[in-house]
Amino acid sequence: MKKITADLIFPISSDPIKDGVIVLDDSGKILSVDQRSKHDPATLQHHKGMLIPGFVNTHCHLELSHMRGKVDTGTGLIPFISAVVQFRDFPEAEIMDAIKHADQEMYDAGIVAVGDISNKTDTATQKSTSPIHYHTFVEMFDFLSDNMTDGEFEKYMSVYDNHSEKNGNKKSVVPHAPYTVSENLFKKINQVNDIGQTVSIHNQETPAENELFISGKGALLDFYKNIGMPLTTFTPPHQPSIHYAIDNMDPLCKTLFVHNTLTTSSDIEAADSWSPNVYWATCPNANLYIENRLPDYKAFLDTQARMTIGTDSLTSNWQLSIFEEMKTIARFKSYVPFRTLLEWATLNGAEALGYEQTLGSFEIGKTPGIVLLEGVDERSWQSAKVRRVG
Repeated sequence: MKKITADLIFPISSDPIKDGVIVLDDSGKILSVDQRSKHDPATLQHHKGMLIPGFVNTHCHLELSHMRGKVDTGTGLIPFISAVVQFRDFPEAEIMDAIKHADQEMYDAGIVAVGDISNKTDTATQKSTSPIHYHTFVEMFDFLSDNMTDGEFEKYMSVYDNHSEKNGNKKSVVPHAPYTVSENLFKKINQVNDIGQTVSIHNQETPAENELFISGKGALLDFYKNIGMPLTTFTPPHQPSIHYAIDNMDPLCKTLFVHNTLTTSSDIEAADSWSPNVYWATCPNANLYIENRLPDYKAFLDTQARMTIGTDSLTSNWQLSIFEEMKTIARFKSYVPFRTLLEWATLNGAEALGYEQTLGSFEIGKTPGIVLLEGVDERSWQSAKVRRVG
């Protein structure tokens, strides 16, 4: 049994507790959360700062970890994607070593669960042994071509089959983005996933995406032409891209829209009307790295959207730390309250990935991990350091 106390405990699911104590069994399961006065001081592990549950990273590309620092910042999404394709072929040993170190970096940053995009099987071994819980999103795309063969689909499914669900891991098959998935591929994806599974999709990350769906014009047309797949049969629906997504996805699944850099209040309301199972992942440092812009967080606050936080990959970020993402939001959009950011970073993320029964908050019976924010109170937290203590 372990008893951990600090100046402040933030259970997330309830109000902060001053001089609180978390009692854990040897497996890390919470037995009680109460006041320091109820315990013998000699039995307590004392810390200065704030105790919070482990962070949940709802969007990452672990398999791209070997590309840290290799793609220029500020280019916009389409040049970024083109650069990523050029850097995919690296020695296997280098790729596997980068994956291992990135997994450790997230663990050290207090992350207990990750929603991870996979196009290959490179990360499967690391995920099967990691102390982090992984929900693997096996990502599919056919570039709106509507001609994916059964053999090509089975190649994606072999990636799915090679990711284990042992040690608390989960998996599902998902569409990449509205501008890369045909209606037929959406149907195939929907047939694989069970009701209630979490499905992610990149959403409204660049102006060119909405432009393609509203007017049938823009930089994505040139991109497809340059890769030898011109959109000669594409008919724009004359609505923002998220409407194409919700017209083709399953409302009975949990849907995690990722990035949402250009998403408006009306887009949020449309998605929330379509399904009660919608979550929104923001990756602020990646948004700044690629597009030099951030989402309109006020729109998400005003509509009471269920927000989560992701890091994206080391291709589009300087580190893999949810706390650093929180700092970035606070630096540029200081109207987002600290308590709200904590909820996005923990309990909302756990719910989005299907881990709410065990992670995300300090509640009896959960094993959420314990992170110490050293040198922090609610009014001054951005200089704090993160340390795992349980």
